[in-house]
Amino acid sequence: MVKLIHTLADHSDDVNCCAFSFSLLATCSLDKTIRLYSLSDFTELPHSPLKFHTYAVHCCCFSPSGHILASCSTDGTTVLWNTENGQTLAVMEQPSGSPVRVCQFSPDSTCLASGAADGTVVLWNAQSYKLYRWRTRSSVFSIGIMWSGLSSQNLGCFFYPYFRSVDKSVIVYDTNTENILHTLTQHTRYVTACAFAPHTLLLATGSMDKTVNIWQFDLETLCQARSSEGHLKQFTEDWSEEDVSTWLCAQGLKDLVGIFKMNNIDGKELLNLTKESLADDLKIESLGLRSKVLRKIEELRTRVKFLSSEIPDEFICPITRELMKDPVIASDGYSYEKEAMENWIRTKKRTSPMTNLVLPSVVLTPNRTLKMAINRWLETHQK
Repeated sequence: MVKLIHTLADHSDDVNCCAFSFSLLATCSLDKTIRLYSLSDFTELPHSPLKFHTYAVHCCCFSPSGHILASCSTDGTTVLWNTENGQTLAVMEQPSGSPVRVCQFSPDSTCLASGAADGTVVLWNAQSYKLYRWRTRSSVFSIGIMWSGLSSQNLGCFFYPYFRSVDKSVIVYDTNTENILHTLTQHTRYVTACAFAPHTLLLATGSMDKTVNIWQFDLETLCQARSSEGHLKQFTEDWSEEDVSTWLCAQGLKDLVGIFKMNNIDGKELLNLTKESLADDLKIESLGLRSKVLRKIEELRTRVKFLSSEIPDEFICPITRELMKDPVIASDGYSYEKEAMENWIRTKKRTSPMTNLVLPSVVLTPNRTLKMAINRWLETHQK
């Protein structure tokens, strides 16, 4: 299921782009403004709209941390904004003076790329706001930039056409099967922008009708990982003995509840059961019944693998490869689990786990935005 939960109608002209951070939605328009909204209730922030550009704003994007917003315009500039107070941090002029159509931060927040209508691409240092390098490509009218393996010496990007909807609808596909999941038809004019929120089940769509629609996706529709026991915790290993009993009943195995309770079988124990333990420890004599239980347990194990792979990469600590509980931002621009990074600095002599370069500073800044996003994700998946 997908439903329209909110419509934003603050822009006075076509909406060109939508972008999400962990806690904010940004939209930009032909009306020369950028607007910021809170994802908690979709109210516009006090310092919104952001005004500087003298012509249409074509693209906006958040830095990975969400603290900085970039916007670019027909006026030939790319502007960096502080998302907390709306202040202008830097105004960077495209060397060719051509209208800037797209901008994108590197994954580590150290660089920003901007692409113009004449095919020029500029790489900016996102800390000093200085031009790092620029290139020219011919016959590019409308471009997008995607980073791939950026190093300090390499700009990895490619170009692709930016298409607009010509039937006023938004179509959502299953990327595995290529089947159409949903067709959204709320807009009254051509759709010009769409963006998925990084870690919530939201989609924003912008249109020439001057509105932005916010759509909510149902967890079961997207994950397709819940069965009749949908009210159980999403992670089987977190199940209590009562959760296991509920699961047994849902599988038509009610007669085994007493045996499982007697042996204190919780989620972790359930996943570790084998044909030997079912026969020898739980004393389940029927071969057919043991086989049925094992089939159901194997389905759970497959589900566990699916859900584990579903955890967003941004929530995984690069050092421990586990879900972060107390994320911090290091001076290399990456986020790590606090304890793991402190141990790394203590034993690795101030090098970055991601780049292997010497860290400019050993100060670790709490990444509260990421922590809130992780907590929201956990709440959603453990209902």
